[in-house]
Amino acid sequence: MILIADGGSTKVDWSLVDNGKLIQRLFTAGINPFFRSADYINTQIRDVVAPTLKNYKIDTVYFYGAGCAFPEKNEIIQTAITQNFDANIVTVGSDLLGAAIGLCGNNSGIACILGTGSNSCSYDGSEIRENVSPLGYILGDEGSGAVLGRLFIGACLKNRLTHEIKEKFLTTCQLNPSDILDRVYRQPAPNLFLASIAPFIRDNINNPSVYDLVLMSFTDFFKKNVMQYDYKNNKVFFTGSIAFHFQDVLKQAAANLGIEIETIVQSPMDGLITHYSSI
Repeated sequence: MILIADGGSTKVDWSLVDNGKLIQRLFTAGINPFFRSADYINTQIRDVVAPTLKNYKIDTVYFYGAGCAFPEKNEIIQTAITQNFDANIVTVGSDLLGAAIGLCGNNSGIACILGTGSNSCSYDGSEIRENVSPLGYILGDEGSGAVLGRLFIGACLKNRLTHEIKEKFLTTCQLNPSDILDRVYRQPAPNLFLASIAPFIRDNINNPSVYDLVLMSFTDFFKKNVMQYDYKNNKVFFTGSIAFHFQDVLKQAAANLGIEIETIVQSPMDGLITHYSSI
């Protein structure tokens, strides 16, 4: 049996597959090794994943996760998996590689992630050839949930949006300016807090100022990332919760720049299952 994981900063999608058939699917909290400790990651796998799958013999584990682009970070995930599963093969790679495989399969293309964070690459059908560094939600991550949250909150608190939207946001999310500053500057995982604002933004996307803010961030993503690849001769694919739930705005941003999007899916998991069931 094969266990495939698509890991983001907010959640991890685990799928147990046997001969191309999905046997079990579960979700855990995000375990990005840049933001979570080794103990936290091991606890998530030990206390949630392992007990759920304890009755199955897992031969191979493929884990593709946010923050898994460096050997020392990958080792944290690798260790946690090997401590809890007696698998013969454990492969840990970046969420971007997982997205590229799930979106493009054995074909070339430009694979993009818009979730809590954002990323992109030029993929040749077997490996990533080019990757514009995402740089995280402070320096980059254009179009991501964390950046949409950061831009939206900044616009609200600097009175760049309507008073009605500002008050609706603070009331709906039960926040005040002091709470927001505390969550961003003092509490752990501020990227997750900022990304948690995305559902409110989506619910108010028909407000012209909110729409323009999201459109601007998506336009930034295309200009600073996708347009650095050979986008005119390659199909462009998207995955991630932000891409999926804001796809109308995303398609508009692409159309404004003359970019055609081939596919937008919430998760690359179906493509990963298909890929690994055929090898």
